[in-house]
Amino acid sequence: MSLTPVSLLTLSVLLLLPLTATSSLHNLLQSQGLPAGLFPDNVKSYNLDPMGRLEVHLDCSCMTKFETRVYFENIVRANLSYGGLRGLEGLIQEELFLWLPVKGISVSDPSSGLILFDIGVAHKQLSLSLFEDPPVCKPEAQGIFSKNDGGRKIGFQAQR
Repeated sequence: MSLTPVSLLTLSVLLLLPLTATSSLHNLLQSQGLPAGLFPDNVKSYNLDPMGRLEVHLDCSCMTKFETRVYFENIVRANLSYGGLRGLEGLIQEELFLWLPVKGISVSDPSSGLILFDIGVAHKQLSLSLFEDPPVCKPEAQGIFSKNDGGRKIGFQAQR
């Protein structure tokens, strides 16, 4: 196979374009059988150690909505394996006026079109189509969460 001047120019341009942390993280997720839009659009960087421990750094903590509201802390950690994120830290989801930590996310059968969120007391199935693109995540409004449990978010407070 020989490279034509046009294909050589195209290849050169592609190599010069920087991959953003968001796009490379989303490519990593897809290579592991997970949808690209699990993490928001404000990913600053991420690390994946040889043991599969994923650490995602966001520009700031933020809130978005899949089917219900979810809150991302500025650092989210999980064990990444094919089809799942286990031992999640830094992600909570609103369920019936309660904020519950998301413990894991998995896609066991992509053909089902469903993704499973483990929120400890229950498992919630959502449509994979909700996670096609990274969601826009809005910075946390000051004072939304109480921090009277050693810094862990334990409850929602109404804004005044």
